[in-house]
Amino acid sequence: MKKAVLFDLDGTLLNRDKSLEVFIADQYERLNKWLGHIPKGTYISRFIKLDNHGLIWKDKVYQQLVDEFNLRPLTWEFLLEDYLTRFNNNCIPFPNVSSILEQLKTENFLLGMITNGKGSFQMDNIKALGIENYFDTILISDWEGMKKPDTVIFKRALEGLNVSPKESIFVGDHPENDILAAQNIGMTGIWKRNFQWTMSGADYIIDDLIEVPLIVRKLNEG
Repeated sequence: MKKAVLFDLDGTLLNRDKSLEVFIADQYERLNKWLGHIPKGTYISRFIKLDNHGLIWKDKVYQQLVDEFNLRPLTWEFLLEDYLTRFNNNCIPFPNVSSILEQLKTENFLLGMITNGKGSFQMDNIKALGIENYFDTILISDWEGMKKPDTVIFKRALEGLNVSPKESIFVGDHPENDILAAQNIGMTGIWKRNFQWTMSGADYIIDDLIEVPLIVRKLNEG
């Protein structure tokens, strides 16, 4: 019997790619006095490429942008602080996030989240989506001192929920950090398809979060 459903954040609940694009466009407009000599599309596309889907932390991204585009007197520290404090104003959820979380809670499932990233930054993004109160536990790698795919962070989340791996499901978009890591401790892995990667071996593959409650019911009925 499945008792708990745990989620990744970026690329699973938060449409990070779209949120990032909106944020960068907003940053360009707000700082146009210093960025206006660069075509807007060039600034956005270069940031997105350097960011590499969030795998490169933004201090490195902004250092590269300052050098490439001669953004001085802007500093990378100023731009990074702008990112840290204002990104949450542009957070966009994937469709059906709140409705499926509400549905799972109504059906008495425990909910958890495990996300890699900076502690306060990720929590601000979670709050911006208005979903923090749905979760019985939230683990952020920065605050836990470890990150996915380390299986210890998954075990810690399950201990907090007082459930076993066999009673738990993990939903994420990264084949290794989310799905394989969860499966390695005995959890059921639901891969939310992300066209950056290919995935084989997931227990279930979905395109929309609305499919999650249906899978959970099927597992418990089966």
